[in-house]
Amino acid sequence: MKQSSNTEMANPVLYLIPVLLGETPVEQVIPNYNKGIVSELKFFIVENIRTARRFLKKCDPDIDIDSLTFYELNKHTEQKDISDFLNPMKSGVSIGVMSEAGCPGVADPGADVVAIAQQRGYKVMPLVGPSSILMAIMASGFNGQSFAFEGYLPIDSNERVSKLKHLEARSYKENQTQLFIETPYRNHKLAEDILQHCKPQTQLCIATNISCEDEQIVTKSIKAWKGKLPDLNKKPTVFLIYRG
Repeated sequence: MKQSSNTEMANPVLYLIPVLLGETPVEQVIPNYNKGIVSELKFFIVENIRTARRFLKKCDPDIDIDSLTFYELNKHTEQKDISDFLNPMKSGVSIGVMSEAGCPGVADPGADVVAIAQQRGYKVMPLVGPSSILMAIMASGFNGQSFAFEGYLPIDSNERVSKLKHLEARSYKENQTQLFIETPYRNHKLAEDILQHCKPQTQLCIATNISCEDEQIVTKSIKAWKGKLPDLNKKPTVFLIYRG
């Protein structure tokens, strides 16, 4: 379990550390192996320092948070600053990367620092943990051998509707599951657009608060969903559509 040889040797590792998707007990979704890694790292590249500190304290209540160094990597970070975050690795020191929720590097600015680490020849190690995308596919009943994650759809209404129709057509043509997400406060608007513009027989899975106590992952046809949408306001949600 001890990882000191990894974190302090001449061959440092960039650890990609999945974090909680919500207020879930850490022991329910985070392996003990991850906790051992986290306890020995001194440098972290994170999307949000506050949530990162909370997560680390849940993993190891005895961790000395004030002794750690955090680099914040989000949409406000200057591209020219990102490469400097990896400077400790020049001295053989390993670093952890954390998203605000779920897996770093997936729909997450952490991918930028991972790309630099790969270019420099550093070892990159993804750790096991909750992924809303994979967990939604697992529970949807849709094609898990061919799927595409589209991230956020356009905000503009006309562009969003056009994109939805394109994804639906692709699902039928390629027998491919299509996944996408939305900013939680716009979930209901996106769901309404799906119901209004997709075919009645098209299958829609709505997966909310994955891995949390109030998790709901439900698949129905567009026709069956009409008039029966759940409360999606401010709930992290993955939407999946698949041919009917």
